[in-house]
Amino acid sequence: MEEVQRHSVHTLIFRSLKRTHDMFVSNQGALPEIDDKLEKIRKSIKARDSYSLVFDRVARAESNRKCVEIANNSRKNSLSNPEKVLYITNGQDNPINVNANTAIMAADTMNKNNFDIPSSNAMVAMTGIRPSVNSTSNVQLIPKKAPAIPKPAWHAPWKLARVISGHLGWVRCIAVEPQNEWFATGAGDRVIKIWDLASGKLKLSLTGHVSTVRGLAVSTKHPYLFSCGEDRQVKCWDLEYNKVIRHYHGHLSAVYSMALHPTIDVLATSGRDSTARIWDMRTKANIHTLTGHTNTVASVVAQAVNPQIITGSHDSTIRLWDLAAGKSVCTLTNHKKSVRSIVLHPTLYMFASASPDNIKQWRCPEGNFIQNISGHNAIVNCMAVNADGVLVSGGDNGTMFFWDWRTGYNFQRFQAPLQPGSMDSEAGIFAMAFDQSGSRLITAEADKTIKIYKEDEEASEETHPVNWRPEILKRRKF
Repeated sequence: MEEVQRHSVHTLIFRSLKRTHDMFVSNQGALPEIDDKLEKIRKSIKARDSYSLVFDRVARAESNRKCVEIANNSRKNSLSNPEKVLYITNGQDNPINVNANTAIMAADTMNKNNFDIPSSNAMVAMTGIRPSVNSTSNVQLIPKKAPAIPKPAWHAPWKLARVISGHLGWVRCIAVEPQNEWFATGAGDRVIKIWDLASGKLKLSLTGHVSTVRGLAVSTKHPYLFSCGEDRQVKCWDLEYNKVIRHYHGHLSAVYSMALHPTIDVLATSGRDSTARIWDMRTKANIHTLTGHTNTVASVVAQAVNPQIITGSHDSTIRLWDLAAGKSVCTLTNHKKSVRSIVLHPTLYMFASASPDNIKQWRCPEGNFIQNISGHNAIVNCMAVNADGVLVSGGDNGTMFFWDWRTGYNFQRFQAPLQPGSMDSEAGIFAMAFDQSGSRLITAEADKTIKIYKEDEEASEETHPVNWRPEILKRRKF
């Protein structure tokens, strides 16, 4: 056998281009000559199709200018002979017979009302596009009224009510029990702790993970607690026996987020393997593997109506999934940086996504963009929203911003207090959640503490007024 001679990629590409050129070069001489008449007709049809409205406006403006000139001349020269017949063109080279009195009346009407005269035999004033008073050739459009900016609702400021210590590592996730009696936290110490919501006392510690616990979810229909972590494990805990009863195997890397479907017994998880997986809660079967993201899927949420699964990823995209088909129905690419958190509004058919560039609001089911919420100049790790329309975002530098959901107005911001003895770099907020009543906010932080915030009961609209300045918002938006 003859040895095949190796060539560089550049040589191979050049040969391919030359062969293609030699194959089709003979066809160039067989092309018909361009017919100038047909080409002119084609361009005129295309111009008429695209710019017919502009052409009509220009023709009407030109006819109006000629009408005004002739009528004004007739006022000067024909007052002595009002029955003199004038010929006025209507923009289509068709003369119209009018006497001088009619022309003068038309000129007075146009000068008084600045109306547009249509290109027809009847001189009838019509509304619409009007010629400028100072110029007879320019067309003046009616200015569009700027949309009104709604005034934000008043929300009471929030204050720190309790600090809970107990974890030996960064606290990474929170889940509140449906009956609002307790909540669970997972941390870098590999332990899941269950706390009494009213008193803040530790009720139970669950051990079983061999790495950081990154996600928790409590079932509303069963006495089950679900957990996931950086050890690639997804566990189901039976809270009547306080032990693991099921494992869900399939993720190839760390699992960062999880969500329970509100009506169907399925569990959604997502993680560093760039996928989200749908599990049958009872049989442990992997129903769907949702592929399409090209980087870590940091957040997954589930709701009862379409889209039932929404994911946010470090590839800067958000995907809306059809749960029945297991396919992506929409990809939102508005964000320019990693999407680390997605939160569903508890009552509205909307959701919000957080990224270092902006917090964005979307409307379901198509994922229509609503507005940007700007001002949080940090990596936003987590968000929470309650039924009163209070949206809270927590940053990697320990900053917390409170927003009005409807208008995006920032009514409060502060730096979360550090636990004594902690370093400044341990100021991050990793997770947050409202309790079932929406009156208490629980945060999981890098100083190994859990903090509970509540509304200031002594605050009122007089003591904490809404600093609403719509003129600044208009300058930003328009």
